Amino acid sequence: MMIKRLCGSAALLSAGASLFATPTAKNEGRPNIVLFLVDDMGWQDTSLPFWKETTPLNRLYETPNMERLAQRGVKFTSAYACSVSSPTRVSLFTGMNAARHRVTNWTLQKNQSTDAKDDLLEYPQWNVNGFSPEAGVENTCYAKPLSQLLHDNGYYTIHCGKAHFGAIGTPAANPSEIGFDVNIAGHAGGGLASYLGEQNYGNRKDGKPSSPFAVPGLDKYHGTDVFVTEALTREAISALNDRNKQKPFFLYMAHYAVHIPLDIDKRYHQKYLDKGMDSKEAAYAGLIEGMDKSLGDLMDYLDKNNLTENTVVMFMSDNGGLSAAGTGRGATPDKHNLPLNSGKGSAYEGGVREPMIVSWPGKAKPGTSCDDYLIIEDYFPTILEIAGVKNPQLPQVVDGKSFLSLIKGKGVSSKEKRSKKEARKMANADARSIYWNFPNKWGASGAGIGATATVRKGDWKLIYYYKSGKKELFNIREDIGEQHDVAGTQGALVQKLSADLGEYLRASGAQRPVFKATGKPAPWPDEV
Repeated sequence: MMIKRLCGSAALLSAGASLFATPTAKNEGRPNIVLFLVDDMGWQDTSLPFWKETTPLNRLYETPNMERLAQRGVKFTSAYACSVSSPTRVSLFTGMNAARHRVTNWTLQKNQSTDAKDDLLEYPQWNVNGFSPEAGVENTCYAKPLSQLLHDNGYYTIHCGKAHFGAIGTPAANPSEIGFDVNIAGHAGGGLASYLGEQNYGNRKDGKPSSPFAVPGLDKYHGTDVFVTEALTREAISALNDRNKQKPFFLYMAHYAVHIPLDIDKRYHQKYLDKGMDSKEAAYAGLIEGMDKSLGDLMDYLDKNNLTENTVVMFMSDNGGLSAAGTGRGATPDKHNLPLNSGKGSAYEGGVREPMIVSWPGKAKPGTSCDDYLIIEDYFPTILEIAGVKNPQLPQVVDGKSFLSLIKGKGVSSKEKRSKKEARKMANADARSIYWNFPNKWGASGAGIGATATVRKGDWKLIYYYKSGKKELFNIREDIGEQHDVAGTQGALVQKLSADLGEYLRASGAQRPVFKATGKPAPWPDEV
């Protein structure tokens, strides 16, 4: 379905349109794009190391197809998303930072917040209904999404898997309403009731959902032993076979894996039990390997159909891996994402640092790595630039910056030694600032989880806690595990980064929580 004609303010249209300069390119020669997004996959949930050394977790998991994809392209070792799902997905599809689009926690029911309760703070009325392709929908961010722009500019668009763009009963809950020609199993639910075909993926015997998390649209696999990851992969390949072959295609392969529940994939479970994992951790490892098989199956399809040479494959996760107590991963939450601190829901690296790979034959140099940092909203302008979509008319302000030059090898390799000049640039005022705003409370508790605002600039990262006013400062290059808070000895830098963060939050219309006792908003970071 086509969205209504956009009629945003002239200022917003100008801000969005200025991102690109020339008319839309013709379809001929434009690459196909596969965006492979994993749910809740931590930076270490792979046999492919994203650090300077191989870790014990890298030796436990088996992801040969991630390794294969990295051999074909660029491994990004400092890629960031938001710490929970919906903010990441909205930023990905709108190009907006979460501070601006205000979808700052996960969405589900219309007009209902998912914030956990807090004794001192009242959380703001954020955009609980997600984003909307139509203006005037309450509690939404109005934006023209990536999928619609690609569709309108000649791409055949396929959505497969988890959507989680909008609450139940709002336009973006259905991917078909935001520019996808095909929607496979995408709806408002941000998780799934079951991975198991034997359990109808959470649907009743009559095919009707038993909960908001029942996976829709896979009825032909009900009652079978086909794991949902496998079913989605088969359906994605079927959609590719049936596509309009006169057009380049955009496949958004957004797996429900590796989100809980930790259902057992019988293809892999025993292997990980034999490695000494307990049953929960072995089930989690099986979710990872099943996801990796899906990646391999899609790569095989591209190879067999002579599509590889003209297809960009982008691999990313939507937030850090589960680690906080009570999330169902097992008895050792402090070890899930080592050497990173904490996990999903946290402002620490374990919550926001993601595995990322991009393959593009002839453009991305095989077997390389890039240590320049980027953030999830950067995908929006990058994919549009790859697709030749120029001068789009947008109602939203785009915060993302294209990383196409990094794909083409103009970044700093994680294996290279930085020159003194490069090192100074990474650590000083010349570096780009990237921002997070999470004025909410996710359901779990753990390190770094709570209402926070964060900035990374060069090697330095400042985390500000709305509730206490506390600030933490870490040198990420020297202390990737964020074990050494140096805020107490770097007062001038704390002040400088606080001013940077506070200015951005105000300029982007960011929200902040309110103290229940006084009714006053928590101070901005540069007011403390």
